[in-house]
Amino acid sequence: MVARIKQENSNPFQRVDVDGITIDIVENALGNARNEMDAVLFRTAMSPGIREQGDAFPMIATSEGKMIVGQFGSFISGFLRSYEGEIEEGDVFLTNDPYLCSGAVSHLPDWLVLMPIFKNGRVINYAAMFGHMSDVGGKVPGSLPTNASSIWEEGIRIPPVKLYRRGEMNSDMLDVILHNVRMPRWNRSDLNAIVAACRTAGKRCVELAERFGDDVFYSAQQEMLERTHRAMREVIGRVVPEHRQVFEDYICDDGAGLGPYTLRCALWREGDKAIFDFEGTDPQAPSSVNFYLNEEMFKIFFGALTISLFDPAILLNDGFYDLVEVRIPQGSILKPNFPAALSCRTHLLGRIFDMMGGLLGQGTPQAMNAAGFSDSPHFMYSGYDQQGEWFQLFQIGFGGIPGRPVGDGPDGHSLWPGFTNVPNEFVEAYFPLRIETYETLADSGGAGLHRGGNGLRVAYRLLVDGEVSIHDDRWLTYPWGVNGGAPGKRSRKELIRADGTRQMLPAKCDNIQVKAGDLVLFDTWGGGGWGDPLQRDPAQVLSDVRKGLVSVDGASRYGVVITLDAVDENATRALREVMAAERGEIELFDRGGTLDELKARCLAETGLPAPTTPSWS
Repeated sequence: MVARIKQENSNPFQRVDVDGITIDIVENALGNARNEMDAVLFRTAMSPGIREQGDAFPMIATSEGKMIVGQFGSFISGFLRSYEGEIEEGDVFLTNDPYLCSGAVSHLPDWLVLMPIFKNGRVINYAAMFGHMSDVGGKVPGSLPTNASSIWEEGIRIPPVKLYRRGEMNSDMLDVILHNVRMPRWNRSDLNAIVAACRTAGKRCVELAERFGDDVFYSAQQEMLERTHRAMREVIGRVVPEHRQVFEDYICDDGAGLGPYTLRCALWREGDKAIFDFEGTDPQAPSSVNFYLNEEMFKIFFGALTISLFDPAILLNDGFYDLVEVRIPQGSILKPNFPAALSCRTHLLGRIFDMMGGLLGQGTPQAMNAAGFSDSPHFMYSGYDQQGEWFQLFQIGFGGIPGRPVGDGPDGHSLWPGFTNVPNEFVEAYFPLRIETYETLADSGGAGLHRGGNGLRVAYRLLVDGEVSIHDDRWLTYPWGVNGGAPGKRSRKELIRADGTRQMLPAKCDNIQVKAGDLVLFDTWGGGGWGDPLQRDPAQVLSDVRKGLVSVDGASRYGVVITLDAVDENATRALREVMAAERGEIELFDRGGTLDELKARCLAETGLPAPTTPSWS
């Protein structure tokens, strides 16, 4: 079963020699084209999640379907193998079903557009982009139901279909799709913006081919792929040991009372190839926290992490895929069986980055990060405003970035580097709420030689009756510290009613009925600390205290005593000597306790009952 590409020109591209300057020009031009895709999208989309926060991911691929610039890696070769039909000039494809694109998108709100780029009767490249739609139907506003037990409950499923056939839009099909979503105007606008972004990429690729010639343009891209292959072969040889090393991390719960769920991965090298084996990862969950992890996507995550550490000048592409093998057990929480629910897979998606850092760092602990890329928290609020119009807010929260070998973790930053905060003024102008507090949480970042980034507190004052959904994690387990660094603080959610009564909210919940005047406190986790906090310069601790990032009491975690806005050097020296003598040997990881200990302390520390350990027959 292979797609049939209808090309008037069947002549293959010829590999020719290309000088280094031309390769650099082509590489930077393609990188600029990717940035232009983002610019087109952000100027024409309507939903805040895409327009303001940038929850969309572009890609340009070679004529064979290998990503040459982008972020999530290419799924096009898999699409070409599985699509039953003809691909013609002017076609634009749309899908959102993870099970029908091998996890290229991993839940239904991500709508994926793919477009072949033709020149002189043959395909020279592909452009693609997916963006998170604010709603795709299903049982709850926002289409991320925590308690879904199958994908049928999560919204409309779109198989790979032609949104445009030979340049003509399939309007009837699109009308049917939009009839099943709560915000059809936003979806239509966002989808048109994604298509426009892909067409912009197509125009730029054609211009480059015309400037340099088809064969030179093709050959330059092949050189870019091969350069990444050479770089990754060297990196794998340096950072991946031949002996097997194993790491485990967890998501705290599944929103249905069960947890934690274990992620387990082993890593070793065979020759030039890195092997990642997820054997021992827990089976799929009965709720929607399952993550259909595409093996190619995991490879690009691995490549992005290692290249950024060891050769950041390279523009990452798919050229190294044959150097990485990924084994994920079928039926696990990372490769669930159809029709398992997938909508809330964000928790596992974020945890993969923490896990990969812990796994790779065991071989080179001085180069590893602490934990903190732990999740991408969501706040959703919907109902009818004062004018009787339906509103629906989907907002991504920011947590603390972990401490790093090169310095402190940023405070209140997204898991995804390209995401931006939605200005509070924008949110207040378009939605019936007021943001009364927006601040970093002092001391929430783990103490260390390099401090973990602080989490955020956002206080939402709700102005009309409606309902709220919250999706987050790291409320039971801590973002671990490394090399002597302390863990970051947990996330926390609380509802304060207009009458003053208070209610702790679970980290994953839907259909929370709220009234005008209620206040939601949305606290995110802090990043883990890196290195011995007793080695941190006391002057730097004092600077953090003055900036409100560390409290005066919190300075004692670094063995620093501050009085009258100054460091008491004698008291600091004495306190550090006592703390160093009492703590014993420094461990590589500090998780804040074992799972059993965390569950035993759960109710007292979090105000929420501990989840029940999942079991499977």
